Amino acid sequence: MNLCTDQLAMLLAEPGQLVSVSHIVSDPRASVMADQAAAYPANRGGAEQIFLMRPDLVLASTYSARTSVGLLRRLGVRVVELPPARRLADVPEHLRTVGAALGQEARAEALVAQFDAGLEALRAHGGRAARAALYYPNGYTTGAGTLADDILSVAGFANVGAEAGVTGGGTLPLERLVLAAPEMIVTSAPYPGASRSEEILHHPALEALRGRAAARMVSDGEWICGLPQILRAVAVMADARKELAP
Repeated sequence: MNLCTDQLAMLLAEPGQLVSVSHIVSDPRASVMADQAAAYPANRGGAEQIFLMRPDLVLASTYSARTSVGLLRRLGVRVVELPPARRLADVPEHLRTVGAALGQEARAEALVAQFDAGLEALRAHGGRAARAALYYPNGYTTGAGTLADDILSVAGFANVGAEAGVTGGGTLPLERLVLAAPEMIVTSAPYPGASRSEEILHHPALEALRGRAAARMVSDGEWICGLPQILRAVAVMADARKELAP
């Protein structure tokens, strides 16, 4: 019933082991496994709907709806909750937790080994940390203590949001972003339709800053969850760092 735990389950489960996944996992803007999710019935996280599917186990996040999680437990359903990944080192831990819950420990260990090897191959060793800013609709950014911050660090960047004192997620005023003069600006791919929250990404001051700094546009799905596929985001940023001055 959660975007991130569902994708971990799809990576590890045997055919026929999963009863349902969250409807959000079918959204390619948020999920890197949207195609695979189409093979499963979708749920919307409601306790009544999930209970009627008669599962032996429910995988949830510590941020999943507390009323649904509590009701499922009172009805006798086993619920395993995972906190959101806040660093790349959480990926192996979460793989092992879900692998144990599904009885797929060997598969989990194989994925952990692949992930660890892939991460080490991408990790920046030494050199100057270039300064990067994560900047999203409404001026949202992610600072210290986040998965995105760790991705930047591993790839050889210092996070402007963390420098500005942001812990977790928060707003970085456009004025502070411009004054920080980052070498790299990372923004998300726009969603279809019109959104006033995205208008800030086309502000003349930001456009001028882009004229002086390098930029990358990334998919939300590759940065949100602590999955092995997050190595794609690390690779994009590692390549971006190589294009900047040493």
